[in-house]
Amino acid sequence: MERKDTRSGFGAGLTELGKTNKNVVALCADLTGSLKMGDFANNHPDRFFQVGIAEANMIGMAAGLTVGGKIPFTGTFANFSTARVYDQIRQSVSYSGKNVKICASHAGLTLGEDGATHQTLEDIGMMKMLPNMVVINPCDFNQTKAATIAIADHKGPVYLRFGRPKVTNFTPENQKFEIGKAVPLVKGIDVSIFATGHLVWPALESVKLLKEEGISAEVINIHTIKPLDKKAILESVKKTKCVVTAEEHQMNGGLGDSIAQLLCRELPTPLEMVAVDDSFGESGPPMKLMEKYGLTKNNIVSSVKKVIIRK
Repeated sequence: MERKDTRSGFGAGLTELGKTNKNVVALCADLTGSLKMGDFANNHPDRFFQVGIAEANMIGMAAGLTVGGKIPFTGTFANFSTARVYDQIRQSVSYSGKNVKICASHAGLTLGEDGATHQTLEDIGMMKMLPNMVVINPCDFNQTKAATIAIADHKGPVYLRFGRPKVTNFTPENQKFEIGKAVPLVKGIDVSIFATGHLVWPALESVKLLKEEGISAEVINIHTIKPLDKKAILESVKKTKCVVTAEEHQMNGGLGDSIAQLLCRELPTPLEMVAVDDSFGESGPPMKLMEKYGLTKNNIVSSVKKVIIRK
């Protein structure tokens, strides 16, 4: 299968929106090339604002643009899209429900050689805690493109997270993206694997390894972390009676945390999390870092074996 970076999926979606929605405007904090926003900027210079290295100002400008009916898409690295501007997002966007789309690239360990200061692993937790905020973490190029287009029609703030590395592009090209609607990928009866973002493909790869050992795994792509598709999760867990979550994020505050909260309230179930365990990242090749920090198909397999024993 072809491998493509999810940030290019964002760029392709933004290009499409530039042609079809005249209210869409884009703002970038001096990273037009990295965010793949160049095509939009070249074709719609009157709707593109290069704000420079001034992320807080960018969020304030975006909030103001919504008052006039515009749909602003902001673009910078995930670390700068969240931690650096959290006050501005909370006060100017989330609190008043402004229609701002915060689009964040280079998330997680797969940022690679730029190191721990840029590899944000806390952003999903930060953003999902904000009232009114939708949090989306698509898995490949096609899904990121579809998500980018879909969030323009959603009224209210959205955090869209994607990354730099080329990953397997396996979802349908012309898919319909539904915010808050999980996507079942493989049916199984022994364990539910809920994966998001760059960990969805390793989850699918783990199915083959588990099958060799007689384990039938169900895999569901949770591209929207908030609002969570509670119905899909509970239906799967009622069948399998144990859970593994997989994500390129801190164990605290991520997808696993959200599913654990749901299950504690609705359906207490054994659960294991494949995620970064309370640690910052470091500089290195993306896939080597994923191995070191335990975010691979083999780690998913190990977690499945562990959680099945707890049933």
